[in-house]
Amino acid sequence: MAYADQQMSGNRIIAIIIVALIHIALGYALITGLAYNAVQKVVERVTTIDVEEPPPPEPEDEPPPPPEDVPDTAPPPPVAPAPPINIAPAPPPLRTTPTIPPPAPPALTIPPPAPPAPPPPPSRARSASADNLNRWAARIQGDYPSSALRREEQGTVTMRITVGANGRVEGCAVTGSSGSSALDQAACRGMQRYARYNPALNAAGDPIPDTLSQSIRYVLPD
Repeated sequence: MAYADQQMSGNRIIAIIIVALIHIALGYALITGLAYNAVQKVVERVTTIDVEEPPPPEPEDEPPPPPEDVPDTAPPPPVAPAPPINIAPAPPPLRTTPTIPPPAPPALTIPPPAPPAPPPPPSRARSASADNLNRWAARIQGDYPSSALRREEQGTVTMRITVGANGRVEGCAVTGSSGSSALDQAACRGMQRYARYNPALNAAGDPIPDTLSQSIRYVLPD
């Protein structure tokens, strides 16, 4: 069938080429003034050509069916797909940080020792002391009680006195009696009236009260 088709197609192509040549010739004849009749005859002769188509080829015999006893070819075994290969991405580059040694500790600066404290000023503390003892003691002894003179009483009176910051006797107590109450009383009274002392001082030199012992001796005049 394919061969007949090819042959038919070849005849058609030849006829088409011939027709094209005739048309070209006609055109040329018309242009050059050839006789119209000659052209007409050629056209009639060419156009009346019968193109016989070849008979169709006989159908080819179909191949005999395969015998039933022959088993079909076994299908190929299934091919399992290859397992996927996990390609791990390249790990990121490791960045190493250089180890920087710790900074050196700052130099220990030891301040110079503080200058020694100046020594404290010398203490000015002192006890009370009699001021012009002989003068005021004579005045106390001269103030002899008249009752003691009449009874001819004499003796030494020992007293515990308190000297104030002003240097005067502010308190008096008999600690050793002369044997005469008149003389004892006259002695304390005379101490508070006539006695004068340099007042006691503390370490800073300020006057402070002080307590001390004092004696007065009474002697009968000749």
